[in-house]
Amino acid sequence: MGILLAIQGAASQGVLWGIMALGLYITFKVLDFADLTVDGSFALGGAVSAVLLVNGWNPFLSLIIAFIAGGISGVVTGLLHTKLEIPGILAGILTMIALYSINIRIMGQANTPLLGVDTIMVKLEILLGIDRTLSSLVTGVVFSVVIIMILYWFFGTELGSVIRATGNNEKMVRAQGVNTDNMKIIGLMLSNALVALSGAMVAQSQGYGDVGMGTGTIVIGLASIIIGEVIFGARFSFWYRLMAVVLGSIIYRIIIAVVLQLGLKSTDLKLLTAIIVALALALPVVKKRFLKTKITAQTQGGNPCSV
Repeated sequence: MGILLAIQGAASQGVLWGIMALGLYITFKVLDFADLTVDGSFALGGAVSAVLLVNGWNPFLSLIIAFIAGGISGVVTGLLHTKLEIPGILAGILTMIALYSINIRIMGQANTPLLGVDTIMVKLEILLGIDRTLSSLVTGVVFSVVIIMILYWFFGTELGSVIRATGNNEKMVRAQGVNTDNMKIIGLMLSNALVALSGAMVAQSQGYGDVGMGTGTIVIGLASIIIGEVIFGARFSFWYRLMAVVLGSIIYRIIIAVVLQLGLKSTDLKLLTAIIVALALALPVVKKRFLKTKITAQTQGGNPCSV
């Protein structure tokens, strides 16, 4: 029974963190940009939402402001990379480091509790008569479905197609007269806006905003993306791949919850995450080598023996 409750809680958190994974998918898979800003922009979303809620703002409006704040952080990373020609990884690190101090400035402290504050989850608890876990799950599912639909539509437009093309072959797109720097900035803005939105929703779900809540976000996001790709594959269309990312986030959280229920110490979570990511990355390679060996063996076995 304890494991079942842990799985339910993990699913509710996984779907909220899945929105962060969608943002990370845009940079790492669509734009082919290694963006490390997300560790800071995730906490930025939580900090902005927490402070606004404490000051009496509407919880939905606080999500919009957090979304905009995250987009601004993505624009900063994009400008550092495109205009100042700072390498992408370093540009993300610089923004992430700066956001740590900015997040403390926003909250005025390292942690902002949301005790007695009306969040989206609290409103759903009252409206539907459900507990915090189910309200978080319902909120995450609704937001994830809407975001996937919007992203599927956006990346089917001319602008979205150019962003995808920039990630596939930047030189070719530039040869067509497109300003690829702008495409990168737009992609980074959208990515970090979604990451911050996820951070704001997680803060409302867990009942506090913390300056360190984004630590390890990039690893968790990568684990979600890789697990989704390994289990569900990259078949069908773009919407399927986006859905696989969210499902990968849920599966990752469930794995963590089950392992903790089986007795693993919480201090070993980072080690477990690293192992999961390594295994997920290695699995396609192992599978490819196994199929290659099998095909080679069948080919050699089917050839007639020379006399």
